[in-house]
Formats: sequence, C-alpha cells, structure tokens
Amino acid sequence: MSLILFACVVRVRDGLPLSASTDFYHSQDFLECRRRLKTLALRLAQYPGRGSAEGCDFSIHFSSSRDVACMAICSLQCPAAMAFCFLETLWWEFTASYDTTCVGLASRPYAFLEFDNVIQKVKWHFNYVSSTQMDSSFGKIQEELKFQPPVVLTLEDTDVANGVMNGHTLMHLEPAPSFRMEPVTALGILSLILNIMCAALNLIRGIHLAEHSLQVAHEEIGNILAFLIPFVACIFQCYLYLFYSPARTMKVVLMLLFICLGNVYLHGLRNLWQILFHIGVAFLSSHQILTRQLQDKQSDCGV
Repeated sequence: MSLILFACVVRVRDGLPLSASTDFYHSQDFLECRRRLKTLALRLAQYPGRGSAEGCDFSIHFSSSRDVACMAICSLQCPAAMAFCFLETLWWEFTASYDTTCVGLASRPYAFLEFDNVIQKVKWHFNYVSSTQMDSSFGKIQEELKFQPPVVLTLEDTDVANGVMNGHTLMHLEPAPSFRMEPVTALGILSLILNIMCAALNLIRGIHLAEHSLQVAHEEIGNILAFLIPFVACIFQCYLYLFYSPARTMKVVLMLLFICLGNVYLHGLRNLWQILFHIGVAFLSSHQILTRQLQDKQSDCGV
C-alpha cells in the first residue's frame, strides 16, 4: 500500500500551485483532504519551514524554503521522517530544474506541469523501495526533527473563517531551517581574517578621531563617518560570507561601494598603499561571498 498518496509544489507567498502529481484517489475523505491542503497552501508564509496537519485518515506534510514549498498527503502509517525526506528531495529536484525568476514570474496554476513526471518518479521511489535502503537518510531527518520539530496542526486548523483561523490568530515563532552553504575555503578564511582586521583598524581610527574632535568644526564629522561606515560594511561582508542572505549580489555591491568611497574620502588621512590594501581586501571578500553558493542537491534523501 502506498504511504505517500499525493504531492505538489506551490509558491509560498501566494499558494499558487506550480506542479502536482496525478491524482488516483477519489474517496470523499481524500478529496476533503485535498481541499484543506489548498487552503493550507495559501497560509504557508505564516508557518516555519516544516509542518504537519493530521486528520482521521490522512496527514498533510509541508516543507518550504525560499519561495518554494513542497506538500504531500500521506497515510497515517507514513513515518514523518519519510515524508520530510521525500519533500526535501522533491524540493531539490524542483529548484535544480527551475530558478527563482521562473517561479516568481509564474502567473497561472500548474505552470510547470511537466514536472509531474519527476514527482511521480520520486513518489514511486519512496513508496516501493525498501526502507532499509534509506535508513541512513531517515536517521538524518529524524535527528533534525528531534532538534527542530515541525509545527503540528490539525486538518481543522486549515479552515479559514473570516480571514482568521478558528477565531484566533496563530503565531509561530520557530525559525525556518537555515540554508546549507558550501564549505568554507582557505581563501575564504583569509578574507574573513583580513576583513576583521580592516574593520578593527577603521573602528579604532574612527573612535580615536571622535575623541579628539569633540571641539573641532563639523568637517571632522565626515572623516569620522568615513571610518565608521566602512567598519560596518566590513562586518556585514563577514556576515554575508558566513550566512545565506537574499539579494546577496546587491548587498555585496553596496558594501563594496561604501568601503571604496570611504577610503577615497580618507585620502588625506591614509596613504595610497593603505587605501589600496583596504579596497583590495574588500574586493577579495566580495569575490569570496559571490562564489560561495548554496550546496548542491544532497544525496542523503535522493533518488
């Protein structure tokens, strides 16, 4: 008997269905569960990255990251680790096939209906391949669920009345799972060390100048800001390298611009070699940030 009965991919911000598996079940209970899944899809932005909604005969599981969510209707006998492993695999398959621009521009339901073949293949794999062959994959997901449990709903919670769930607003403070970045490289560590050093130099010079400029005219304020703004930009560059952030390219360009302009402004207080050193470190850090991407599709739960 199949444990995973139905699966679909939706856009998180508005619940637009992007693709779905072929539906072979037509019982009244299953169709009601499908209706509740559609309602839940409209509210995914309110929930953490993983969640489950359980009913009498079926359960709905969802897993979302960025603007793409995968949802599944499973039998109650389906282990949660299996369901979320399936959804994670499906998410990787979809995001490897379609970029965020395509997803964002989709204007009609089931714009990527051809992805149905992949959903069916992955669903068949999880339904009929022996679970002993995927024990290690399930074990990894079970550990993640233990430390960060998915939000648990009932199917009744997915009903909407007057725009509010069951007469009150549900608030969930659990953070969504973080993105997996590629491993840090030796050159990346060097860029972090140099960036921290530049940030420290900017902070020390800025504070020192501020302490000795309390009774000086306003022209010194520009020099103080020219030290402190690159200090903040250097720290933010370190953050962008270590952690994933949306619109990374735009943020990297802005931080690089702040550092370059600040150092050019300080031409009278720094010699040419010092300015070139700070700008060179900024360019190295920018390159390392842009070349460190999200990890490729993991094989732990794959087909």
